Amino acid sequence: MISSYSEYKSYLEQDRIALGVRNDHFSSKIKDFLFPNYIWRFEQTLRKLEYYYNCKNSFWSKPTYYYLKYKFRKISIKLGFSIPINVFGPGLAIVHYGTIVVNTNARIGKNCRIHACTNIGASGGTSHAPQIGDNVYIAPGAKIYGKINVANNCAIGANAVVNKSFEETGILIAGNPAKKIKEIDIKKIIKHI
Repeated sequence: MISSYSEYKSYLEQDRIALGVRNDHFSSKIKDFLFPNYIWRFEQTLRKLEYYYNCKNSFWSKPTYYYLKYKFRKISIKLGFSIPINVFGPGLAIVHYGTIVVNTNARIGKNCRIHACTNIGASGGTSHAPQIGDNVYIAPGAKIYGKINVANNCAIGANAVVNKSFEETGILIAGNPAKKIKEIDIKKIIKHI
């Protein structure tokens, strides 16, 4: 959770690296102007909104906060994302446009790589949502729900239905219901870590 300006800048930098966005050349700035990367713009708005929500509580910052909230909602609808603030750690990489629904009570660690048609939510009318560790890959169509924990360095397969905890690190989880398939090296899947 962002708690200072320096942390906000750090989150942005780690998100940029995770997405593979270049901003070091003049040509990359022109390319971004002509062909905008809307996922990167979404993540920038997400982090700025988190910063204003967590750190800027003065009367003068309220108009900016509400403007950012409006802008965030507009781009969320455009991309099909229902992602609340203060859920993802630094290094978030959203791979494609498409439906991604995340519960407000979920917590996902750093370096999460997430695909479209994913749902991370509560179960049975409770407010308990998944707690997911660092360096987790979530493939397209994964459904993760309930009061569960997923350990660090795991990969969740396409269309997996995860409704129980997995405490072992470095494993591939897949199936309906999900089960351990094999041990993996997450650095082969999430290249930037």
